[in-house]
Amino acid sequence: MENEWIYRLALTFVKQVGPKTGRALLEQYGTASAVFHAPAKQLKLIDGMGDARAKAFKDVEVLKRAENELTYMADNGIAPIWLYDDNYPERLKACIDSPLLLYAKGNTQFDAQKVVAIVGTRRLTEYGVKLTEDLVHGLADVDGVLIASGLADGIDTIAHRQCVKLNIPTVGVLGHGHDTMYPAGNKTLAKEMCEKGGAVWTEYPSGTIPTKENFPMRNRIVAGMSDVTVVVESDIKGGALITARLASSYNREVAAFPGRVNDKRSTGCNELIRTNVAAMITSADDLIELMNWGKPQATKPVQKKLLLALTVEEQTLIEVLQTKDMLHADELLHQSGLNNSQLAATLLSLEMQGLIKALPGKMYRVN
Repeated sequence: MENEWIYRLALTFVKQVGPKTGRALLEQYGTASAVFHAPAKQLKLIDGMGDARAKAFKDVEVLKRAENELTYMADNGIAPIWLYDDNYPERLKACIDSPLLLYAKGNTQFDAQKVVAIVGTRRLTEYGVKLTEDLVHGLADVDGVLIASGLADGIDTIAHRQCVKLNIPTVGVLGHGHDTMYPAGNKTLAKEMCEKGGAVWTEYPSGTIPTKENFPMRNRIVAGMSDVTVVVESDIKGGALITARLASSYNREVAAFPGRVNDKRSTGCNELIRTNVAAMITSADDLIELMNWGKPQATKPVQKKLLLALTVEEQTLIEVLQTKDMLHADELLHQSGLNNSQLAATLLSLEMQGLIKALPGKMYRVN
């Protein structure tokens, strides 16, 4: 298995082979080691490959780098989370551009029922500080909540610190390797997050420095792993706006706190609300209502007699949905074996019969 891990890491090191091409290769060959042992003339036929990329798999330096990285990880308490592992975040896995590999410190066994991303400007105001602290405090009693952010200065840091203070698990996603910390002042905070049941993740290996190109890539992980992204304060061109629009593109919910029309720090939030990208919220209660996370009602199992009256497709979906409190549409597609049109039609039929409930962010549960 250690040998397979070397090939998995190596797959992420091959130049110009990103997550989408990596997925295509894994779907074709099954394992990372099989990809590396495939003839270059076969590899180049995969969509998005070509001669140069196919030949790159024969570079022994890629495997040496992977071996060295695996040793570094073992020496520094870093665990790899592979795309097809059971502990890879399900919501993130549903995104077509999700990373093949996450380097994790802290908790690696998350099965959070509700994931909230809290993002915003680095140059926050007292208004932003209070909104963030009150939001996290208001989510503290929500069962199964996990809060994600980017461990950046400003709103991110306030959100993570409040989580540590209130013992809420929180995940910080870095735009660089674990061998550095940007900003440096958050090194202690990151350690405290891990000690309190949270984690710090990155898709970047050691030696990767924080560059401006890395942070939008980091933002897609924050957005993709979450049910809802909340923008607290943001300029019109802030990185938080990138995270919000990514979340929207993944069909996840987006929420934003409004601000004064002449306040530069709120222009981004106001624009998200004005253009209907984000729902306006003023408190944690608003968010809980938006996400239908109020006090859960006892779930009534679907009677066997009723199941007999359902179609095969409807029975299949009900059985899959009964395995968890709620499931994303992409996960239903994967587990049910239905195609897209069958899934859409069957979900609509079950919803009209009152047997399932559609939730924000393309999530579904048994009624």
